[in-house]
Amino acid sequence: MTEVMTEPLPESIPGFLGTLAFEKIIALTEKKGALALGPGVSTSDGTVELVHRIIKEINIPVVIDADGLNALARDVNILKKAKAPIVLTPHPGEMARLMNASAAEIQNDRIEISRRFAQEYNVYLVLKGFKTIIADPYGNIWINPTGNPGMATAGMGDVLTGILSSFIAQGFGIMDAAKLAVFSHGLAGDTIASERGEIGLLATDVVERVPSILNELRNR
Repeated sequence: MTEVMTEPLPESIPGFLGTLAFEKIIALTEKKGALALGPGVSTSDGTVELVHRIIKEINIPVVIDADGLNALARDVNILKKAKAPIVLTPHPGEMARLMNASAAEIQNDRIEISRRFAQEYNVYLVLKGFKTIIADPYGNIWINPTGNPGMATAGMGDVLTGILSSFIAQGFGIMDAAKLAVFSHGLAGDTIASERGEIGLLATDVVERVPSILNELRNR
């Protein structure tokens, strides 16, 4: 995506972020409304330390996905030290690592596991999959009706993380941002699938379709 704006960050070792990047990240987010953390960052020891420090010290909402979740799985109790709202967006495999369980165990009790985890760690949880579950720290659950199996492709979760983070940055409440992001993301995938089928559905297809979906929802 050529229109994406980037900022260089200092490496701790070649090719990997570590705590040397922390001050720059804090400076960059000083006047921002949200931070998306995890996609593509790696699980090197230095990166894990960076993720943990961000969770403990940052003052804006953080949406954590992918390698951010893998870093978190090293010490999930770090969530209890967070200053700002935390949103986790795991698929069942990532959720299993967070809970030291199997993916099958997660899938067998998705609703109650989501509810208990969100309450215990005071986070907002988006457990992806068939009928994605959104849980808040107060015991509330929302089950998303959109999405299809064709969306189980590389990068699809990263797109959701970006959408969700952007809604929070625009001023939506955390739960409203999560519900709208998951719903519109899934609806974009469903609309594409209805036109040409689920096979070959790519994350970039959803990126291109989401704006029209949001305009349609706004005009209803």
